[in-house]
Amino acid sequence: MSDTHFGFETVDEKQKAQRVRGVFDSVASKYDVMNDLMSMGLHRAWKAYTVAVADVRDGDRVLDLAGGTGDLARAFAKRVGSRGMVVHTDINEAMLRQGRSRLEDEGLLLPTTLCDAESLPFKSDSFKLVTVAFGLRNMTHKERALAEMNRVLQPGGRLLVLEFSKVAEPLEKVYDWYSFRVLPRIGQLVAGDAASYRYLAESIRVHPGPAELKAMMKSAGFGHVDVHPMTAGVVALHVGVKC
Repeated sequence: MSDTHFGFETVDEKQKAQRVRGVFDSVASKYDVMNDLMSMGLHRAWKAYTVAVADVRDGDRVLDLAGGTGDLARAFAKRVGSRGMVVHTDINEAMLRQGRSRLEDEGLLLPTTLCDAESLPFKSDSFKLVTVAFGLRNMTHKERALAEMNRVLQPGGRLLVLEFSKVAEPLEKVYDWYSFRVLPRIGQLVAGDAASYRYLAESIRVHPGPAELKAMMKSAGFGHVDVHPMTAGVVALHVGVKC
């Protein structure tokens, strides 16, 4: 058996997926409210930038992994039109159900699939764009997931990974104070769950930094990778092009 990170804990690989599922089962119903509160609304700007960089066109095929409550899937669906397709996926059923309900409320009936990014149920060379927003750090075998994302992309297709990153050094102390003192309290007050938001803060600290993630993407088969830091490095958008 192999070990991996669950926040700052070291756990057996088989336990991680179950415990991550428990986190998102717990927070699913309050996920959107908490995103607005803990990022002070900035997550909307980060996602809008991601959509702008994606530059999808009418007729494009898009795969949104760890799509949660559907923010990116919704934005892409409006751009690919009736000739295109956006597949909305997540490994967590509670999150996927929340997202599907939100999309249906807005009249968007998208293909919705419960799946593991480390073993995607799609043919090779199927999509022009693959996106994963704030989901890669929760995956146990990131290299395997990135290789799968590369496999399902068409040659010349792009992977966009929006994820928490390494904050600029002058802000580290205040960022740590907010992450470990304030964020769990907000989680307790709003979602009745401090532990899940403590895990969130810890998972960001053990996630690969921008240079390491760029190297991982290149090892997975992406010939060119650009890194776009945002908000003093709180998050970064990694853009990889399949050879």
